[in-house]
Amino acid sequence: MTTLQVLSLLLSKFRVENGPSEFALYVVHESGERTKLKDCEYPLISRVLHGPSEKIARIFLMEADLGEEVPHDVAQYIKFEMPVLDSFIEKLKEEEQREIIKLTMKFQALRLTMLQRLEQLVEAK
Repeated sequence: MTTLQVLSLLLSKFRVENGPSEFALYVVHESGERTKLKDCEYPLISRVLHGPSEKIARIFLMEADLGEEVPHDVAQYIKFEMPVLDSFIEKLKEEEQREIIKLTMKFQALRLTMLQRLEQLVEAK
C-alpha cells in the first residue's frame, strides 16, 4: 500500500472525518531526524528497511502542515545541552570573524593593486 492508501485506511479505521490530504506519515529517527514519506512511497518497505527496532526509527501520522522535516544535519544537534550549543555558536562566530578579516584584507590588497595599475595607465598616456 502506498502512503496515501495507508493514510486513507487509518483515517477511516479511526473515523476521522478529515481527508488524507490534511495528514502525512513521517519517519522519525532516534537522532530526531524527521522525513516525510511521499504519497507514492510504501511505508511498509520503509519500515522494513529501517529494521525491526523501534528505537532506530518510527513512523508517525501527523498533520501535514504541522510536521516539519528535520534534516540529519540539524537533528544531530537537538540532543545537546544549551551550554554546548552556545559554545558551538561562539566558535562559529569566531570563525566567521576570521573569514571576514581575511576577505577584507584580500579585497583591500586587490583594490590597492587596481589603483596602482590605474596610475600606471594614466602615467603611460
